[in-house]
Amino acid sequence: MKLLNKNKSNLTLALASILSLSFTSVFADEYQDMSDPMAVYSQAGLGFTNKGVNFKFGQAYDTRNDETMAMHVLEVKGFAAESLSLKGDDSFDSLRYRHFNVNIESGLGSQLDLNWDFDNKVGSTSYSFIQALPSIGPVQLYPLVGVGLSVADVHSHLIKPGADYEGSIGYTIPSSFAVIGSYSKIDVTDNIWLNYNPMYTTQLGGVELASDFYGWQHEVAASYQIDSQSNIRAFWNFGEVITGTDFRIEYNHQF
Repeated sequence: MKLLNKNKSNLTLALASILSLSFTSVFADEYQDMSDPMAVYSQAGLGFTNKGVNFKFGQAYDTRNDETMAMHVLEVKGFAAESLSLKGDDSFDSLRYRHFNVNIESGLGSQLDLNWDFDNKVGSTSYSFIQALPSIGPVQLYPLVGVGLSVADVHSHLIKPGADYEGSIGYTIPSSFAVIGSYSKIDVTDNIWLNYNPMYTTQLGGVELASDFYGWQHEVAASYQIDSQSNIRAFWNFGEVITGTDFRIEYNHQF
């Protein structure tokens, strides 16, 4: 198995350290509803995908406010692809860090979302608001709206070709964007639920080529709750800004 790229390792350690900041970890007296897209809890997950193995680590912490809950979530994706005869190498191909805060009285949440794709040397950062709406029978919606920036290594092949970056070191912000969409949950039984999460991003400014980064993205998931602490979930991701279809099966455990 190949050694992890040094830059990838350093960035992983930096993001992972966020999970061990001086916040007081929260382990709830009662386990949270893992079918709720806005539930806050400490967790660990393992996923098997068509692009490698994913790992997920989440830490809920005490906000010192009885009306709010918050957590950090770090995802490391695409590990051991070559060893599993999948597309890619044995080092991970992308990272995602999220900080989520929700007001349990109003049902309004906010999310900071950071993503980085090591293969294409591009990423994004966004800030969104999510509102839980009253359920209608077995269906509940969680509309989302936010804004963000795309980020790219100056040598990424996805930014404007022909730019004179010879000998340059650093990063550029090729565009800004807005995102609107919704999470949704459909209860099938007490232990089975479905999700459909469409998201639309549109460019607000920046270089013309960056428009290829934006458009519709869809996520469909089917989930089974094994017990109060664990579930198994199957995800399908597809859309205008995703090459082909991504599929993954994920096991999650709540602490």
